[in-house]
Amino acid sequence: MKLSQFKFKLPEDLIAQYPAPRRDECRMMVVHRKSGEIEERVFKEIIDYFDEGDVMVFNDTQVFPARLYGNKEKTGARIEVFLLRELNADNKLWDVLVEPARKIRIGNKLYFGDDESMVAEVIDNTTSRGRTLRFLYDGTHEEFKANLFKLGQTPLPEYIKRDAEEADADAYQTIFARNEGAVVAPAAGLHFSRELMKRLEIKGVEQGFLTVHSGLGAFRDIDVEDLTKHRMDSEDMNVSQALVDLVNHAKDENRRICAVGTSTLRGIASAVSMGGHMKTYTGWTNKFIFPPYDFTVTTALVTGFHMPYSTMLMMVCAFGGYDLVMKAYEKAVAEGYKFGAYGDAMLIVD
Repeated sequence: MKLSQFKFKLPEDLIAQYPAPRRDECRMMVVHRKSGEIEERVFKEIIDYFDEGDVMVFNDTQVFPARLYGNKEKTGARIEVFLLRELNADNKLWDVLVEPARKIRIGNKLYFGDDESMVAEVIDNTTSRGRTLRFLYDGTHEEFKANLFKLGQTPLPEYIKRDAEEADADAYQTIFARNEGAVVAPAAGLHFSRELMKRLEIKGVEQGFLTVHSGLGAFRDIDVEDLTKHRMDSEDMNVSQALVDLVNHAKDENRRICAVGTSTLRGIASAVSMGGHMKTYTGWTNKFIFPPYDFTVTTALVTGFHMPYSTMLMMVCAFGGYDLVMKAYEKAVAEGYKFGAYGDAMLIVD
């Protein structure tokens, strides 16, 4: 597959800038892989496609407020700092992106907050935009993290052309988020309300969780036409024995196993054993999935509508079939479906 095959025309007004008023009441396009049928439903009706003993696997990563604005010492220049990950808790070292990068040098100090009480020093230039910051703070690690995150904003994707608002702190977080570490929300999971989760539980649909700390690599532009030459950024993930037991039992019983989101789909695929079952996994994954790809565990996928050329679109095409998914996207554009993290949903089933 070539990069150019994942181009489609997406009008700006179809990129959702705000979430649906209720999580589970967005539009849902249902794509049937075997028949090619495409249905139009409301998301909370997803329960109609699953039975007792089926398994839904969710990504329980928690997004932290990663976008900060500070001022450079002496000049006072406004600098945006995007926290990527904590490198060393004891020394308060963080891997970050800075904009504008050209204004920042090793040794510069940055001040954050109205009272400039949070100070960081640039100690390393790792990439053209990347930096390592050492935060200068005397309190405990817990106090430091609490104060740092108070200064941060919800890291909305760049295609959302507005500043983060207070409501985004909840809206851009799944209701089951519990393991902090992501700067990108597992957006398919945003559609699940507490009421829907309870209804699925009552019906007997099993719920399992893995953790994939989604980073900005999913949004990085692919600069090669030959997809085999693209290298994904690594993401930290964890698959527990409890999930492995749940999924493998369901597989042996020929039950439906549904990945909620492309990050979950990728996580499951990264933890597949030689026999086509799941195994426990703790570490990093840089697996890049694009057509053709043989999924041995996952039989259904909940996802959103993704941007042109994106790795998420490529993963969805690998799962649903390139021609069928691109046909569904053409229909979605024609019928005004909303795209992006706050957009509408797609369910792919056999």
